[in-house]
Amino acid sequence: MIRDDIKQAQIAAMKAGDKETRSAVSLIQAAIKNRDIEARTGPAPADDDALVVEVLQKMVKQRRESIDMYRKGGREELAKAEENEVAVIERFLPQQMSEDETRAAIETIKAELGASGMKDMGRVMAELKARHASVLDMSKASGLVKAALS
Repeated sequence: MIRDDIKQAQIAAMKAGDKETRSAVSLIQAAIKNRDIEARTGPAPADDDALVVEVLQKMVKQRRESIDMYRKGGREELAKAEENEVAVIERFLPQQMSEDETRAAIETIKAELGASGMKDMGRVMAELKARHASVLDMSKASGLVKAALS
């Protein structure tokens, strides 16, 4: 499980005295704990790894946005710190689907659902997320789905 990998990484970082990695892993664990608390009110998640991957993807997206803002503001040192955190977080994410694999998955779902136009985009996106959310950047997939349906 990804949670176990994260705990092992924190232990290894503490033993090695790697403060940057330890700090980033602590942030990951805090975000996962917050998500666990939020999930208590709803139904239990079907797959724990899917929940963790969702949290990690959200963290990467937030940091990439911060990197852009820091660079626009001329704060390169803060952008570098965020990039280091992204590198640590991405170590725990599963291998993402390539663009070609994503296009193939979209075509398969499109054929199965009989999707023909933009009115079917919601259905295609929902099915894509249900099948491939843990290995797919949904923001990139959205553009590919639009292109496939137009």
